[in-house]
This record gives sequence, structure tokens and C-alpha cells, in this order.
Amino acid sequence: MIVSRNLNWKHIVYYTWKSMIYFFILSLLVYVLHIQFNFERLSIPFNAIATLSTALAIYLGFKNNSAYDRWWEARKIWGLLVNYSRAWGREILNLALPTENAYADELEQWQKRVIYRHIGFVHALRVFLRIRKPYNKNRNELVEDHNRYADVKAFLSSEEFRLFREKNNPPNYLLQLQGEDLRTAFEKGWLSDYRFVKLNETLTEFNNHQGMSERIKNTPLPRPYSFSSRIFVFMHGTLVPFAFIEELGWINIPLSLTINFIFLALDQIGERTEDPFENKMEDTPLTQISITIETNLKEMLGEGELPKYTEKFEGVIL
Repeated sequence: MIVSRNLNWKHIVYYTWKSMIYFFILSLLVYVLHIQFNFERLSIPFNAIATLSTALAIYLGFKNNSAYDRWWEARKIWGLLVNYSRAWGREILNLALPTENAYADELEQWQKRVIYRHIGFVHALRVFLRIRKPYNKNRNELVEDHNRYADVKAFLSSEEFRLFREKNNPPNYLLQLQGEDLRTAFEKGWLSDYRFVKLNETLTEFNNHQGMSERIKNTPLPRPYSFSSRIFVFMHGTLVPFAFIEELGWINIPLSLTINFIFLALDQIGERTEDPFENKMEDTPLTQISITIETNLKEMLGEGELPKYTEKFEGVIL
């Protein structure tokens, strides 16, 4: 996610330079043909372009609003995951009680195992939702370090991790193990009927969070919106130089580039935010959120060695 108020122009140029070169060459060609060779028929009415610009602005506004809604929903889902993760840690530590003193140590081991497995679930869900493609070629190593299932290994037993890697849906497998451990605690008397049901309700919320995230991941914004917006932006950009050449002359070149850059940027904003789980620099910061959950739960266990947050790189956090 981009957190800096000022965008890095290197990123902007990276995604727009090819189109801007096309618009520059086109504007220059229109100027040369019209001014130097007196091709007067190259001019088109300004009102036609103004009408097209208005329609395109409305269309891009609708697309960007829809894309932002998807991004914000993803952030709300993972915000709820943070809240329920804290509740899960508190419930595991406070609702599970030993039946007698001889079971106290065994209960503590069970509590740590269940909380650690939930940390593994959060990291596994993060990796499961993201594709393994860096947002920047120069940051390939960083993305690989923070988008791999090996991050889950420290929170599972060796046998659980082996079976985890074999599953088609690894996060769901961890939730299944959590349910089995809750049943074990109920059978041993650590959980009463009510407490068992309460913890199962919290566990079900994690299923909901995963399902809602998968819905966004697997159901993209209708592709005709993305495809049509690119076509319309280039059609509009191709016509813009012909609307101002008659009155402005060479000033038509920078003016056309400015207008085309604005519409191109609006199109790119929607394009880059519509899929929030693709491991791009505009996406929901799943790595930071995962580390927040891990830190909170380890603090609940009284552990002193806590994970470090990923460093902000060029105004971006993962």
C-alpha cells in the first residue's frame, strides 16, 4: 500500500511512458502536417472532443469508485481479522480452564499450540491470496521473503506443516485442525458447552474472512470495464490533438499531453486498485497486518521476542 502523500514519479512514469510517447509523437505529427504542410482538414470541432471528454470522465469515475469499493472492502475484511484474532487469543487464554492442577501444563501447551496455529493461518491466508509476482523488479527479493508458505513453518509442528503443504487450500486445513483441537479441549473438560460453542463461533468468523477475501480474489471487476476504458482513453487521446491545432499551433503539443496524461492516470488508478490481493504496491498491506496479528498474539502469550515490521520502501509498505 502506498502510504506517502507524494507519489514517486518513477512509478508513475513506469506505467505511463509508452502511452505518453505515442501521444507526443501523434501531437507532433499533427502539428507538422497542419502548420508546415497546410493540412487544414486535420482539425475537428472542439465541441465534439469536449462532449467525449465529459462522457469519458463520468465513465472513469464510475470505474474508479467501483475499484475503490473493492480495495476498501478488502481492507475492512482484514481489519475484522485483526479484531477477531485478538478476541481468539483472549478467549483461548481465558475460557479454557484446567480440570485439576495436573492438567495445567498440558493446557498451557494446548493454548500456545492453538494460538501459534492461528498465526500460521493468518500468514498462510496472506500467501494464498497473493500471486507470486513482485510489484517492482528491483524488489523481487523483498516480495519473495514476505510471500511464501515457509513463513508458516515456525508456527506448526513438522507433521502439520508437511500435510499443510499438500493441501489444495492450506489455510482451510489449519482451521480444520483448530476445530479438532477445540473438540479435544471439550472432551478433556477444559471447555464447557457454552465456551466450546463460543470459540467455535469465533473460528467460524475466520472462515467468513477467508471466504470474503477469496470472493474478491476470484471475482474480478467485470473485464469489459477495464478493456473498454483503455480503448476509450486511447480513442479520446488520439482525437485531442486535432481539436486544438487550429487555434493553438505548437502549444497544442504540451496541452494535448497534459489532457491525455490526466485521463491516462485516472484509468491507471482504477486499473491498479481493482484487485487488492495481487501483491502490487497499491494493494492492501497484508504483510503488515499479518505481522500486527502475530505481534499482538505473542504479547498475549507473554513472549518478549516479537517480529519486526517490514520497512517502508519508496513510500510503499507490503
